[in-house]
Amino acid sequence: MREKVILLYSGGLDTSVICRWLAEKNYDLVCFAADVGQRENWKALREKAMRSGAKKVVVADVREHFVKDFVFPAIRMGALYEGRYHLGTSLARPCIAEAMVAAATREKCAVFAHGATGKGNDQVRFELAAAALAPDLKVVAPWRDHEFTSLIKGRKEAIAYAKKHGIPVKATVEKPWSSDENLLHISYEAGMLENPEAKPLPDMFELTVDPVKAPDKAEKVRIDFKKGTPFALNGKKLSPMKLLAEANRIAGRNGVGRVDMVESRYIGMKNRGVYETPGGTLLLAAHRDLEGIAMDRDLMNLRDSLIPRMAGLIYNGYWFTDEMAALMALVEESQRYVTGTVNLELYKGNVTEVGRSSPASLYDPTIASMDDDRGAYDQALATGFIRLHGLPLRAQARRRGRFPAESAGFEPFSCRIE
Repeated sequence: MREKVILLYSGGLDTSVICRWLAEKNYDLVCFAADVGQRENWKALREKAMRSGAKKVVVADVREHFVKDFVFPAIRMGALYEGRYHLGTSLARPCIAEAMVAAATREKCAVFAHGATGKGNDQVRFELAAAALAPDLKVVAPWRDHEFTSLIKGRKEAIAYAKKHGIPVKATVEKPWSSDENLLHISYEAGMLENPEAKPLPDMFELTVDPVKAPDKAEKVRIDFKKGTPFALNGKKLSPMKLLAEANRIAGRNGVGRVDMVESRYIGMKNRGVYETPGGTLLLAAHRDLEGIAMDRDLMNLRDSLIPRMAGLIYNGYWFTDEMAALMALVEESQRYVTGTVNLELYKGNVTEVGRSSPASLYDPTIASMDDDRGAYDQALATGFIRLHGLPLRAQARRRGRFPAESAGFEPFSCRIE
């Protein structure tokens, strides 16, 4: 009896080639694809998978689930990897893996295969998610299989293999970069982008206009949040999927959301990635601004101290873990009062916050005002506050005077005044 395998299938170069290769190895092959918002001709994808050797194709529409249960929680976290990457691919992988495991159970597949490279992050993300959700599901990873890599060493050989077997693919020798799209972003890597000094070609970008060519007039945008979650755009209530899609359109036409960076892959190497995240950039900026008026300072500092940890867990594939669940609970509690409205202006790639309001605002104008002298804040009290906080500094200064040798490296008066 042939072993039944479910292949995480995107219809791109790698999985198209792997589909054919697995079929030639006589596996009983089910191709699984998840709709996370990529612009895909699903009929053509199904036909291509069947022509490549699949016995069945399963497509799961997880767009709403992806935005509601993965993208929006990341926005509530304020999660950015290495301070810049909005985690578009990283957030999609656990969502896709979750749906794949459900399909594998339904189709009675004992093995799953994926097209992730042995040098990348996705192999870790898919396999760790599967380990957490279906620990008995075995893995086939062709890019780590010597038999496969002896036949197909890289993208040039993969393109040639696809052409030989009549498999249409988007990548070409002239434009060999790899792209991954979902509702949150498009990522680009490989090919010419492996030279970190090379500027991306203008025709590579798909979601955003060149900021230089964006409209010459700023576009105003209003976003409403409830407990840290956006629910309305320009006064119109929308489902998570539709809200993010509309945010993508608005931000994209204003050139917002491009990032070009060299990042640290989990397996240890550096990698250059180019990203378009128009709607996510807009929503994250608005969310952060609203927190300024509605979130307690010390709670914000605590959450912010955990952002690198949370972003790292997402990036590295640890979404389905006890640690992530505990951190998520803290984030959800931190968002209890993050309700209100943020007004922004978009102009040639920039997002500027121009106003915010919240029914749970911590801002008191009678205290903050430089002109209000009605007794809400006695400025004389600041004298004692500053003196108390200066006590440790005075003690340290006296110690330096008693032990000059140990303090030789500290020069508080190194600035010369002429």
